[in-house]
Amino acid sequence: MSISNRKPGETREAPNEPVKRSVASCLRAIARMPEFEVTYAADRPVLMSDKARLPEPPRKMSSHDLAVLRGNADSMALRLACHDAGIHRKLAPEAQDARAVYDAVEQARVESIGTRRMQGVGSNLDAMLEDRYHRGGKYEDITDRADAPIEDAISLMVRERLTGRAPPRAAQKIVDLWRGHIEERAGENLDALLGNLEDQGRFARSVRELLTSLDMGEEVPLESQEDDEQENEQEQENDEEQEGEGEEGAEGERAEVEITDDGDEEMQEGAQEAAEGPTSEMPEDMEDADSEEASESWRPPSGANDSRAGDYKAYTQKFDEMIQAEELCEAEELARLRAYLDKQLSNLQGVVGRLANRLQRRLMAQQNRSWDFDLEEGILDPARLTRVVMDPFQALSFKQEKDTQFRDTVVTLLIDNSGSMRGRPITVAATCADILARTLERCGVKVEILGFTTRAWKGGQSREQWLQAGKPPNPGRLNDLRHIIYKSADAPWRRARRNLGLMMREGLLKENIDGEALTWAHERLLGRPEQRRILMVISDGAPVDDSTLSVNAGNYLEKHLRRVIEEIETRSPVQLIAVGIGHDVTRYYRRAVTIVDAEELGGVMTEKLAELFEDEVPGQGPRRKIGGGRR
Repeated sequence: MSISNRKPGETREAPNEPVKRSVASCLRAIARMPEFEVTYAADRPVLMSDKARLPEPPRKMSSHDLAVLRGNADSMALRLACHDAGIHRKLAPEAQDARAVYDAVEQARVESIGTRRMQGVGSNLDAMLEDRYHRGGKYEDITDRADAPIEDAISLMVRERLTGRAPPRAAQKIVDLWRGHIEERAGENLDALLGNLEDQGRFARSVRELLTSLDMGEEVPLESQEDDEQENEQEQENDEEQEGEGEEGAEGERAEVEITDDGDEEMQEGAQEAAEGPTSEMPEDMEDADSEEASESWRPPSGANDSRAGDYKAYTQKFDEMIQAEELCEAEELARLRAYLDKQLSNLQGVVGRLANRLQRRLMAQQNRSWDFDLEEGILDPARLTRVVMDPFQALSFKQEKDTQFRDTVVTLLIDNSGSMRGRPITVAATCADILARTLERCGVKVEILGFTTRAWKGGQSREQWLQAGKPPNPGRLNDLRHIIYKSADAPWRRARRNLGLMMREGLLKENIDGEALTWAHERLLGRPEQRRILMVISDGAPVDDSTLSVNAGNYLEKHLRRVIEEIETRSPVQLIAVGIGHDVTRYYRRAVTIVDAEELGGVMTEKLAELFEDEVPGQGPRRKIGGGRR
């Protein structure tokens, strides 16, 4: 007979609960953020601006499992304690390959600070890195440098310089393939990093010099004058803080925070994806293109070779395709893929459905509460009957409900269908688009759902034609575009519902050329008769196409994307908003929000659409907000 000291109704605590509490406490202690929220889930670790999510530990935990969990938590804590997102953003390069190295080396810096000061933290981080690179075994058998990520090689070599710790065994081949090339060109730059370990600004500038040595720097180098201006701004801000609240000045120096020996534990993977503690703030000074003049004077880029696109061009557009989703897949397979999509996110549908219902209530409230009074015909206004009682010769007063301004609205959802969206992000994006399309349709708002990718990896028929022509210089874009129409604006949701399952098809998601996709979606919107047109872009990164970037400048696609965005934001009547998944899109778009976890997408999409509907309608002045703001 067993005897228990538990009180009646008290549930038994899971065996791993004490470990979870201990790891969370150590994370908060190292980060010096006692109220920071730490959660656990059966998913990859992610660091967000207001909370950290660690992987759920197994019930029967080995010492290796514990070290990996602590390593993830330590990496997150060091990121919070030793990293300043503002400095990181200011000095970040624009080219994607350079940005990947810049982000990875910054994470190596913050982890090296903890490793040098606390031996236990260093051991935990070693276990975490070994686990990360060993998982799947995809790096242990590589023989070609093209398959070895250069950002991983450089970050591990930087860590080796800063801490004296060798790279993980599972990542040794990555480093070996790149070591000779990097040491020959940038060995002195690697050595110079050690002297700037505690100063994030100087360290970032040293990383920029390292990138230049590796021919990965910007076309326009970081000017010393710009650096001086930034330092002057920083000094001015510090002076103002010291005058107002002297204690806050010390908290601002995150890069030089002291880490005590109280904790022997805790992140990563998520911190690298978080990059710099992404912001969810949207600029409030974004002005709608609300004049007739703007609509008439704007002319969209009529394709990739338009002069507005600067030096951007496509080598050939003969192999590009704009295609209906049902043409890419047999009907039976499309139905199976849709069933798979529903099964994958049956739980998420309830969450996003509730958010969509809230959006619908807000929109319907606006529809039902706008009236014109004191009319000669319409519905009798009972509130004004007292005038007739007091004066029988007074005419009756009638009222009529106004035509709702946002009924004359069309929304386009442009979804990135690149390979990096594979898995959870594309599944969540498809489900959110599906539910929002259904919701807005109930409110009389038309919705178009589009996707963009390429027909091939690393070049298609366009590249073959270029090779056969003898590789002429400066060919421009060298891949075949694939623009997919999942749901046209005039198609009812019930007919297009199955099409969204196509995003689950293996092999569909390839590379992303965002600038031309944005131009395509925008031109479709301009052809619509609705007065108000909204374009929402959902993406997880900057444009990438290996075939194009291998023969053009590293920021070739990115520069074109910026030009297209600027044209739309400054001269078009279309309202543009972007949602970035794990990637800071606020550096491209004026009106944007960045999320780290795909699970946040449904809430962000519904909230931002609701804000847009409550904002000023182009050409009609500001709307009256109903219900007292957010609910």
